[in-house]
Amino acid sequence: MTPSALPGQPHIHYKDSHLHIEDCDLEAMAAQHGTPLFVYSKAAMLAALAAYQRGFAGRDAQICYAMKANSSLAVLQVFARAGCGFDIVSGGELERVLAAGGVPSRIIFSGVGKTRHEMQHALQVGIGCFNVESEAEIEVLNDVALKLGKTAPISIRVNPNVDPKTHPYISTGLKGNKFGIAHERTLATYQHAATLAGLRIVGIDCHIGSQITQEAPYLDAMDRMLDLVTAIEAAGISIHHIDFGGGLGIDYQGDTPPPADTLWAKLLAKLDARGFGQRKLMIEPGRSLVGNAGVCVTEVLFMKPGEQKNFCIVDAAMNDLPRPALYQAYHAIVPLAQSKQGDADSALCDVVGPVCESGDWIGHDRSLNVRAGDHLAVLSAGAYCMSMSSNYNSRPRAAELLVDGSNAHLIRSRDTMADQMRGERLL
Repeated sequence: MTPSALPGQPHIHYKDSHLHIEDCDLEAMAAQHGTPLFVYSKAAMLAALAAYQRGFAGRDAQICYAMKANSSLAVLQVFARAGCGFDIVSGGELERVLAAGGVPSRIIFSGVGKTRHEMQHALQVGIGCFNVESEAEIEVLNDVALKLGKTAPISIRVNPNVDPKTHPYISTGLKGNKFGIAHERTLATYQHAATLAGLRIVGIDCHIGSQITQEAPYLDAMDRMLDLVTAIEAAGISIHHIDFGGGLGIDYQGDTPPPADTLWAKLLAKLDARGFGQRKLMIEPGRSLVGNAGVCVTEVLFMKPGEQKNFCIVDAAMNDLPRPALYQAYHAIVPLAQSKQGDADSALCDVVGPVCESGDWIGHDRSLNVRAGDHLAVLSAGAYCMSMSSNYNSRPRAAELLVDGSNAHLIRSRDTMADQMRGERLL
């Protein structure tokens, strides 16, 4: 039977009525490794990265994977080997990048709450740049650098007050958000930073949000950024690189974000038209590189009919897939057996997990024809699922596999109870 790819996810397809990721049968992997189980396609990650690389062909550009989307070591290793830098937001993420073979000089440290210890360690290993997010942080970073006898390379993150047209929890570039320095304060902040001996200004940064599906917010933010660069350099302060952040969305439910290469063709045209075409560029994509590369396989435990709702109770829960509970996110859910898809006997049901919270749901009103023991695949689960997962209800964190063609590599073992209780002590 000819493989039938899922919409927008060419590396996930039905073959002989069984759902595959690349050349690996998901049912066979579930039987071997148990569920819940996260499975990622290496080819899908590299294909998503290739769109950015095509967009920046011939330009002085550095792509830094925003690893908060998925921080598993083998995933980081894939991007390190592909030449990516990394955007980090904690000392723990720094340690993960180093363990995965990332190059320190290609690391950008973002985040509003860096501690002195995190700053010290980042300076000692020689990261490429701190994206500074407040005037108070500038003072602390300067003090830390002077005490170490080092100079901290900085880029100031600007809050341009641009609406990214996304969920308010993942919007980061509006005046009401906690991120960055207000557009109106940026020039004065650069002028002050330039007087501090422990700092070296290397760039300017902007990140307006996540799961952005329109071009207009990016174009608007770029105009505001370039206006600032012009004003800052007119004041005698050189800007070596311009960092436009990340945030490009993926297709969860018929979303139509522009392809990365198409988006950047338009952004680069604007950059050229304004005379900044030769400037070094930095970007920080996360979700768009890994989101549609992953699935979460889960087993149906019980079918529970009710007066108002029918429930499909599965063994994956909000601790494994937190996005629906956090911001009512949509994930497509399909059976591993194609014969179970679109069947005349399908019924609407809510797909829910076993955690003791009414907010523990994976999908509302899904048309499914399944029974206990069947397996489902929760799609678009490569970003902000495993990296945000927890042991709530003392549930083990799931195992993870990375597929490369016909090879499936176990990249994280399922938690044991000993893993969960390590570090705890009885009275």
